Amino acid sequence: MHKNTALPQWKEHLLLLCLAIPLGIVVGIVDTVFGRVLLAVSAWRDASALLFLPFLPLIGSGIVFLYETYGKQSARGMQLIFSVGHGEEDEIPLRLVPLIILCTWLTHLFGGSAGREGVAVQIGAAISHRFCSCFPSLAQFSRTFLIMGMAAGFGGLFQTPLAATLFAVEVLVAGSLQVSALLPSFFAAEVACLVSASLGLEKFAFAVTPPSFSAALLAKLLLCGILFGLVGNGFSFFLQRAKKLFATRFPHPISRIFLMGICLSILLILLHGGRYAGLGTNLIQYSFTQQPVYAYDWILKLLLTVFTLSIGFQGGEVTPLFSIGASLGVLLAAVLGLPIPFAAALGYAAVFGSASNTFFAPILIGAEVFGFASFPYFIVVMFVAYLCNQNRSIYSAQKCAPWLAKIKRSA
Repeated sequence: MHKNTALPQWKEHLLLLCLAIPLGIVVGIVDTVFGRVLLAVSAWRDASALLFLPFLPLIGSGIVFLYETYGKQSARGMQLIFSVGHGEEDEIPLRLVPLIILCTWLTHLFGGSAGREGVAVQIGAAISHRFCSCFPSLAQFSRTFLIMGMAAGFGGLFQTPLAATLFAVEVLVAGSLQVSALLPSFFAAEVACLVSASLGLEKFAFAVTPPSFSAALLAKLLLCGILFGLVGNGFSFFLQRAKKLFATRFPHPISRIFLMGICLSILLILLHGGRYAGLGTNLIQYSFTQQPVYAYDWILKLLLTVFTLSIGFQGGEVTPLFSIGASLGVLLAAVLGLPIPFAAALGYAAVFGSASNTFFAPILIGAEVFGFASFPYFIVVMFVAYLCNQNRSIYSAQKCAPWLAKIKRSA
């Protein structure tokens, strides 16, 4: 007689919460190794930028060779994660983790303008996917496990557990929240944050004091929301178009990254000797510490990040988006008469939200990084930016709920 080994539903959910703890620990440790080495190689590059930048095309060719030889499905990156999340595929190779970590370190060491969030999310997703396979009785929760891993990866790296949780539950399908995954995802993200913090991974935080509310301030917030939304939309638009353009013009991946890498290397050297290389944390730092931020910083960082990612270098988009938004915020502060840190904080969150087509995550990352005193202002600016992004996203495999697509078309 066949014995039914299925657990009662409440026990399954309790088991998910329990498993979120070891998952968060493992992802937090991997995030810490990845993040600390990334900061070290970035500092090394910044100290001798002209020594590393000329070798960017050669390193790019090596990255593509590694993925073509050993990567298999790993080369699809976030698109693979989304495909698994949508149930279109069912395998994330564990080799993705060391490959993307190594290749992102190399991208940053030699000056590519890229981020780190996509790497952290892929790390978390790959580990949680393998974690799930160890528990056949929880197979129906595979998507929840994936979301838990994404939250842990994002949270462990940025140490913003609330934003990480909301990012993971809303990013797969814009306008739709995977509510059942909220609590275990928060557990995983919180544990990953605690682990990475205890192991010494840095968190960026800056207390911002918002101005007093007035009708004039509301008008300025609405205008900022429109501009930040359009810039985030523009980033997503140019990134998708550039990827298609370079793939068409240079169908061989190694030739593409080598030839275009030469152009990228020259541009990064000529434009302030590496100012726009790497994550863009220098621009974020300048935006909040009254150091020089040029009126064109945001657009050059945008274009060079699009160029870097579209020709085949590894990394994410979010930290460059933070830097684009913050430096644009400095410019708008001067034009609109807003406090510079306040406007930079709004741009930091809203450009990321518009480009990723997420709403709750950018509001919470703004609050967790800059303080909850500005929480209402983040909501106003993000609401407008979210409507202005025309439903575009840096994640090409992201889907959209029909109701949201209809609203954005009419907007």
